[in-house]
Amino acid sequence: MNGIIELKGVSKTFRDFWLRPTVKAVDGLDLTVNEGEIFGLLGPNGSGKSTTIKMILGLLRPGEGEVRLFGLPPSDPAARKRLGFLPELSYLHPFLTARETLLYHAGLCGLDTKTARSRANELLEMTELVHAADRQVGGFSKGMARRVALASSIIGKPGLLILDEPTSGLDPVSTDEVKTLVKTLAKGGMTILMTSHLLGDAQDVCDRFMILNKGRSVAEGRVDAIGSSLQEYFLSKIGERRDFKVAPFLAQ
Repeated sequence: MNGIIELKGVSKTFRDFWLRPTVKAVDGLDLTVNEGEIFGLLGPNGSGKSTTIKMILGLLRPGEGEVRLFGLPPSDPAARKRLGFLPELSYLHPFLTARETLLYHAGLCGLDTKTARSRANELLEMTELVHAADRQVGGFSKGMARRVALASSIIGKPGLLILDEPTSGLDPVSTDEVKTLVKTLAKGGMTILMTSHLLGDAQDVCDRFMILNKGRSVAEGRVDAIGSSLQEYFLSKIGERRDFKVAPFLAQ
């Protein structure tokens, strides 16, 4: 298989105004996502997931190491043209309808009018939003808005789709809908990288995943091979949790 995403020895240190190092968000990370698989990037808040995603997208430059998309630098237009991205928060124009939102993103992808309309109709049907196609998305539930955002991210038919916490804040039904859509896209041949802090989501969807902690890889492998060891890891971390001290003004 071909490596769609390749990170070799990647590190990223954030610095203050005087260029003094403040935090090392990613530390010597090696990562390969193969063609046609769903790869999960897991870890607690602050583990380096978002920083890693931003370097893959070309929004941040690594301090050390190398990042490649389709064998190209992330800033290369040829690589960006084959990339789709769904951020953790769905930024939708509230006064546009679902159909108008899809057509707007189709225009950003450079699609002609006929192709844009055809794909918009296909995606509205795939995400089960035909009944709400001409309603303003500002009145949508969070689950419906998430499906519109996901459809918008793939209207250009990208070879690689990056999902940042795709089920964040969703109820169980909406979460299941999003996971089903992700698996459907993978069956169609799309390569997917998704971040999450929920082990269950990765186990339901991913072929392989990596868990990050303090910017380093703690474990990596197929879900069926390392799932139990990751459960033990999470349980050990939960066991380390300490009680918070009651603030003096609450104790009075």
